[in-house]
Amino acid sequence: MDYLIRAARITDIDRLVALWRESLPPDGGSGPMVSADLLRQLVYLPQASVLVAEEAREVVGGAILALRPSVRAGGYVGMVDLLAVDDRRDAERIGTALIEELLRSARNKGCAVVEAALPTDAAERDRWDRLGFVVAGPRLERPVVAVRAATGR
Repeated sequence: MDYLIRAARITDIDRLVALWRESLPPDGGSGPMVSADLLRQLVYLPQASVLVAEEAREVVGGAILALRPSVRAGGYVGMVDLLAVDDRRDAERIGTALIEELLRSARNKGCAVVEAALPTDAAERDRWDRLGFVVAGPRLERPVVAVRAATGR
């Protein structure tokens, strides 16, 4: 089955919030809940990319890339803020497609690096490894632009 990865619309937000709530651990996880109002704002902000995965016109996954400037990175850093897939779907294929599209978006927005939280699940960690992410302290990161060699000019 092919999945369409596209920019989220305001009408997708309620479904995205439901997906992220479904993906929380049974104990509710740690950290704040996803705010539908904040997501509606992010859809229009250039400092974020909110994406959805569709299958047969149904939203089956979603992801957010938030941008911030970084002196350490030498430009913008994109943070994979949220990633969720309907647990009745092929999480590996949909998740990979969403991450690849986030990387494309980060490149287009001028990011030097994309970061993500370090996953605790080994299978999830393998997916990030296959996509070129490496451990960098308490998170994973992956450069998205080629580093220019010093020419001495």
